[in-house]
Amino acid sequence: MSRYWSSIVHQLTPYVPGEQPRLAHPVKLNTNENPYPPSPLVVEAIRRELGEAGESLRRYPDPGALALRETLAAHHGIKADQIFVGNGSDEVLAHVFAALLKHDLPLLFPDVTYSFYTSYARLYGIDYQTVALDASLAIRIEDYHRPNGGILFPNPNAPTGRALPLGEIETLLRQHSDSVVVIDEAYVDFGAESAVSLIDRYPNLLVVHTTSKARSLAGMRVGFAFGDEKLIEALNRVKDSFNSYPLDRLAQVAAVAAYKDDAWFRLGCQKVIASRERLVASLKDLGFDVVPSAANFVLARHPGHDAGLLAAQLRAKDIFVRHFNAPRIDQYLRITIGTDEECDTLVAALETLLRL
Repeated sequence: MSRYWSSIVHQLTPYVPGEQPRLAHPVKLNTNENPYPPSPLVVEAIRRELGEAGESLRRYPDPGALALRETLAAHHGIKADQIFVGNGSDEVLAHVFAALLKHDLPLLFPDVTYSFYTSYARLYGIDYQTVALDASLAIRIEDYHRPNGGILFPNPNAPTGRALPLGEIETLLRQHSDSVVVIDEAYVDFGAESAVSLIDRYPNLLVVHTTSKARSLAGMRVGFAFGDEKLIEALNRVKDSFNSYPLDRLAQVAAVAAYKDDAWFRLGCQKVIASRERLVASLKDLGFDVVPSAANFVLARHPGHDAGLLAAQLRAKDIFVRHFNAPRIDQYLRITIGTDEECDTLVAALETLLRL
């Protein structure tokens, strides 16, 4: 340990992202990226913003990303002042932890969920308690009926893929009107119902979105939060005390273009959903237990084979899936939905490995 580190660094266990293999043609099913490219309008918007000599890049971007927020407001039927933008939903969540979730009572989130939540809680010195998923790896809202300084979970949950119906989220909001309830909807477009429609009725609701998944812009790092104007003001206060220019010019125009091509977005989601159902059927045919998923990934285990060993054997074949060596899910593989060709390659490899 370095003697120059501040005391907080010694207490941190950083989030570990999925591997980014340096191979020419890996079957990369480990980081929940979209297997299809973004809208052609995105590429054209970036080219147009760059111009012939990249002249625009010498100028700072709009710190408030007004054009993007207005585009999002029109898309969701809300006001631009109800929208916060950040450098990917991870940065948005970091500001949420700092601005809205540090209180005397503990923050609540599931025991099996996005592991960045624990990292952020430790980074910002936030007391938290994990709430156990049930035996089927589902969130039960009644388990959150306890004193808290905030509630946070993804819907669909990650890495399980299970989704809560909107009615249960609304019940949770009514029961905890004195707490901020943050719904992380990174995967909502693949089969769940968004809670953005509830923000005008519940001032304690904050909904977080990303362009990384359904809109194929993981490389651009664009995320949002939607909520009451007072919640958004708190996030802007933190942002402007940290980095007033989080989104670069190219990211802003790319995100605007992605939202304007709704037909491309919907077609891409339909293709991923169809491939997911096809892959689930194939995995079940091989004897896997698969958690019901409304996301662009599935969580699956084979009762006769160790998940860690399977992941290593697949990796040796240049097929990358995610294995979490964590309580309750250490015998599961989280598999991103790729193209049908990529999924077929995975299934063929598993057929071979299961015979060994």
